[in-house]
Amino acid sequence: METLPCQGCRGLCCGPVPVTEQELKQIRKKIKSMPAKQRLELQHQDRFYGTCIFYDVNHDRCGIYSVRPRICRDFGYYKKLVCFRKPELATRDHWSNTDKPVAILSSDITWRDFQ
Repeated sequence: METLPCQGCRGLCCGPVPVTEQELKQIRKKIKSMPAKQRLELQHQDRFYGTCIFYDVNHDRCGIYSVRPRICRDFGYYKKLVCFRKPELATRDHWSNTDKPVAILSSDITWRDFQ
């Protein structure tokens, strides 16, 4: 499968990010296991308004990639989640999340929730 051209996007596609209860549990575990220096560096970055709190501006990538929410994993490959830089990759129909989101990262869930 071809990958998305995310380098240089600066997280513009990374938000809003709905998360399920299970995804939130995995994210909490990941954040808790991060070295303090790495967590603080990620936490105190300036991002575009509405960009996911876990987008790593300094490294131009997801700061929690291994536990990123399903919508992030599927982005760019479904017609309802099209990457503007590579729209031809969106070949799959009918994206839907079977689990109900419990919150939105950056608005409902902020770094304060991980203290």
